[in-house]
Parts: sequence; structure tokens; C-alpha cells
Amino acid sequence: MTYAGAGVDVEAGDRAVELMKASVARTHGPEVLGGVGGFAGLFDASRLLGMRRPLLATSTDGVGTKVAVAQALDRHDTIGFDLVGMVVDDIVVCGAEPLFMTDYVATGRVVPERVAAIVDGIARACAQVGCALVGGETAEHPGLLAPHEYDLAGAATGVVEADDLLGPHRVRDGDVLVAMASSGLHSNGYSLVRRVLEVAGWGYDRYVAELGRTVGEELLEPTRLYTRPCLDVVRDPECAVHALTHVTGGGLAANLARVLPAHLDATVDRSTWTPPPVFAVVRDLGSVPQPDLERTLNLGVGMVAVVAPDGVTRTVERLQAAGVPAWVLGQVGAAQDGGDGGDAGTDTDMVRGAKGVHGGGVRLESTHPGW
Repeated sequence: MTYAGAGVDVEAGDRAVELMKASVARTHGPEVLGGVGGFAGLFDASRLLGMRRPLLATSTDGVGTKVAVAQALDRHDTIGFDLVGMVVDDIVVCGAEPLFMTDYVATGRVVPERVAAIVDGIARACAQVGCALVGGETAEHPGLLAPHEYDLAGAATGVVEADDLLGPHRVRDGDVLVAMASSGLHSNGYSLVRRVLEVAGWGYDRYVAELGRTVGEELLEPTRLYTRPCLDVVRDPECAVHALTHVTGGGLAANLARVLPAHLDATVDRSTWTPPPVFAVVRDLGSVPQPDLERTLNLGVGMVAVVAPDGVTRTVERLQAAGVPAWVLGQVGAAQDGGDGGDAGTDTDMVRGAKGVHGGGVRLESTHPGW
């Protein structure tokens, strides 16, 4: 018996590495040492010596069941953007600049061209946000995953000066919420979306007039990357950004509550935007209740900045100049109950704290135009 006979093709893994080398190398600056193929990625951190008190920020994530859509359509060149967005845009929330990232691809059978396409997407996204892809792992798991199946995850590290750290400690009564538009579903809620499509009998090749393209094309729309535009406004003192939140699993209200102090509430005005058509398609096709939509999907808001009132205009202008549609979403004020009550789920329009964080409250008011 041989390793190849057991389903693991070491030579295919080596070919995959050769195919991805050029893509990975394009993310490397002079800070990256050793190139591709070492046991560990090396990054020259001497720039941190010039910082007063550098704080390292780290995050790890995957892209969930969106990989099932990529596998079904045999298109693997965009899923890497989703991975980078899920990981790196969590780091920028605290004001940190991403430095380097590593990835992990597990598959039932290594197809070198498929793995190279996945990693090429990761590398292109890393280059866009200014983050070096310094290493990774491709693992072949026959018997655990089907030959066409794969999953991927990534981890990144960034740095922020302690004095520049963003978060609840900076948020004040009267601050304004600035929304940044999502590019679509991003990478959360796909278990719900896929179930809705399955029950309705819709295939990924179905053309939907409201979307202007097929279901599969809509579902594979890459996650918008917010890192560079967010760092630009965070570093501009005239923008006066106090906090950022990345709208991922749990929806807008739950993620916004995580970056508010317990004694403050935020009011989100639904009338300030109309969610993109894909969200209405999911809602109507699956008769999905509004509260479940809001707890599961981003509904068109991928990131929110909490900004001092006198920095709102400049923040919106800078984001829009960077190609990110932005608008005033709501405002922060004193908690109506003193910040001691209102567990998540007790009111479909109110969330207080989330994901283990004893944070502030978020109330959703009004309705979306056209909804």
C-alpha cells in the first residue's frame, strides 16, 4: 500500500505550490523574507521599533458554506477575496493595519489548477489591502471530503499604536453612524440562502431579472474589501472616527452593539437605504421573516463607522471618493434603560450586547423604502 493509493497525491500538492508561487510573490515587499516554501513565513517587524506602544491585532476566519456555491459552479477565482475580507476587515475595526496573512486549504483531492485559482484570489485580495501573504497549507483529506470539496480558512496579524486604538472607549453620546455599502451577501448567511433556493427549486444557473444576472453570479459576488478606505479615514484627524464595526455573522445590530459602551444606545434608521435586490429575492422566495433576515444577512451594510458629528461630512466624502458608497445611518445616544437591560432577542427591533460582549444597545427604527 502507498500514500498515493490511500488517496493523497504529494506530487499534485507540489504542482499546486509551483502554480501559486507567482501570485503569492506579488504580495511580498522587502519585509517578507525567505519566499515561498519555508516551514514558517518570515516578516521583518523592525518597523515596530519606531512605534511608542505597538499592539498586535490578530483574526482568523473562513468563508462558510459559500464554498459550496463555488464548488457547484466550478469557479474558484473569487472565493479568496471573501476569505481576505472576513479576516482582514475584522482587524481594521480596531484601527490596525494588516501586516501579513496565512491561509489553509483542505480538499478531498488536490487539483493543482483549482488550488492555484483559490490562492490566486487570496493573493490578489491581499495585494489590494496591502497585506503580505507569507505562507499557507494545502491539505488533502480523502475520505473526509469528497474529491471536489474543499474548505478554506485564514489568519492575519496587524498592528496599531496603542494611542490610536479604536473601540467603545472612544464612543460618545451624539456620535453619528456612517454606513458603508456591502457588495451583496458577502460571506454570511449562505446556509439560509442555499436552503431557500433548494426548497424553491432554483438552480444557480437561473437568470433573475431583479438581479440582472444568474443566481450563481450573484451569490459569488466577492466581498467588498474595506481595509484601505477605512484606514484612510481613521488616519485623517478631521474625520474623527471613534469606532468601526464589520457587519458579518449576526447582522447589523448585533455587530454594532459590540463596539458601543454599555451606557450608550445607537439608533439605526432603516429609511436611509434600500437593501440591494438580492435580499428582497431571498426574503420573498423563502418567506423569511424580517427579524431573521436582520440577524442573518448584512442587508446592504458591510461596515459602519462611529464618527464625531463634525467629522461626518469629510468621512462620507472620503469613503465615496474611494469607491465605497456611504451615508448617515443613525446616531448614538444615552441608553434609555441605563444600559442594564434588554437582552438580545427580547425585542425584534432592539439588540443589547452580542457574542459575549456586554456592550451598548442598537434599536432599528422605521422601514426600508420599497420594502
